[in-house]
Amino acid sequence: MNAPQHTTLSPLRLPLDWDNRFQRLGAAFYTPLAPQPLSEPYWVGRSPGAAALLGLDPQVMDSPELLQALSGNVPISGSQPLASVYSGHQFGSWAGQLGDGRAILLGEANGWEIQLKGSGLTPYSRMGDGRAVLRSSIREFLCSEAMFALGIPTTRALCVTGSDQPVVRERLETAAVVTRLAPSFIRFGHFEHFASRHQPTELKTLADYVIDHFYPECRSAPTLEGHVYASWLQAVVQRTAVMVAHWQAVGFCHGVMNTDNMSILGLTIDYGPFAFLDVFDPGHICNHSDPGGRYAFDAQPEIAHWNLYALANALLPLIGRPTLAEQALETFEPVFMRSYQQLMAAKLGLKLTDAESRLTPLIHDILALLAHNRVDYSIFWRRLSHARILGDYEPVRDLFIDRPGLDAWLLRYQELCTQSEQGPEANLMLKVNPKYVLRNYLGENAIEAARQKDFSGVANLLTLLSAPYDAHPAFEALAGLPPDWASQISISCSS
Repeated sequence: MNAPQHTTLSPLRLPLDWDNRFQRLGAAFYTPLAPQPLSEPYWVGRSPGAAALLGLDPQVMDSPELLQALSGNVPISGSQPLASVYSGHQFGSWAGQLGDGRAILLGEANGWEIQLKGSGLTPYSRMGDGRAVLRSSIREFLCSEAMFALGIPTTRALCVTGSDQPVVRERLETAAVVTRLAPSFIRFGHFEHFASRHQPTELKTLADYVIDHFYPECRSAPTLEGHVYASWLQAVVQRTAVMVAHWQAVGFCHGVMNTDNMSILGLTIDYGPFAFLDVFDPGHICNHSDPGGRYAFDAQPEIAHWNLYALANALLPLIGRPTLAEQALETFEPVFMRSYQQLMAAKLGLKLTDAESRLTPLIHDILALLAHNRVDYSIFWRRLSHARILGDYEPVRDLFIDRPGLDAWLLRYQELCTQSEQGPEANLMLKVNPKYVLRNYLGENAIEAARQKDFSGVANLLTLLSAPYDAHPAFEALAGLPPDWASQISISCSS
């Protein structure tokens, strides 16, 4: 298991500057091993934007050699592949040791860690097969790039390669590999792992690595009583709060917020049973493996705080004083609320400073109306943007059964718009309220076509989702209300 499997193959040379910092942490943090080959791979989707991060030009991205390398069939010169170990809480219960069960970190190049997800068995696969299926890989590829275009902190996706190699899930499917990029894939669970095993040296080594490379200000100018580790925890708390505020504002459900799925950098990571809201339902559960609704849409801020508490507990050997950890955790709610209110004010075309005491109930009341009338979340905000600019609110009213209730709200909204400071906010509404989001039914249509070797749906969605605020008139139908069958789509953790 530990020996690379491609020793007889010539490595592919790419114009990448490798600096495998995580690998240098030492053997306690990972198992070195190569990805397992994927039979007869083919391209499914490629992101020019993600390729640009690595400095890879289109000619390289089209090459059959790169296809083989990013399918796990050929080693890449300069890479040092490994699977990292971590632990974590899953659905609120301690799960013990986990780790990269179907992912291989190739290394770090040009400042980005490159990881193959679905690349075969590792020592941490437990009862799994180490593979990802085509549907989950397409979903993660598209959503990673969509979230980036929406301005939400996220990992990125370079490409998806597919194969006719069979994989068994709820049914027989085919294998795929998605190549993911991130400054780091370190999770809360990495710290829980060493804390749970009473390994303070490794815990400190990992914390120092993250601080020095990603939070240097916490060492040079600590904010919490001069304590480096407490200040770092506070910074993680606040980054996470901002990320979740973005989720709530855009109507994104993660679906499986286990501590091993929480990035230490405050990035959205591990796209599995996610969903963008169609009908606005605060209690929406997008993961059919979560019947109790632990990870329902409206529970996400609370769960993020719970996960941060678990991280703080793991870091107590470094922080020393529980009161300092508590002070760091207490910053979550005010940072989340401020960020969320700023994002929602922008969606309304207002400044948060515009009669803030009136703006907060205005946001609360429109969300209540959206839920009561079962209004499509993204379409409402897009129509409101046009209405604010054109002065015609009829298309907005057409979305509601309770017209008197909406009219009363619109009167308050228009009064506040009139009284607010005049600026570019109204015109910017079309730049903060997307026309296109990755609705599950759109993904399902692209996946079904891809199963027939038609990858045009993936390419078209990538184009739309990479510029979600633009009109794209040729694809107008993809911005409309979802079909009735969309509400029956069921996504589980196996996705």
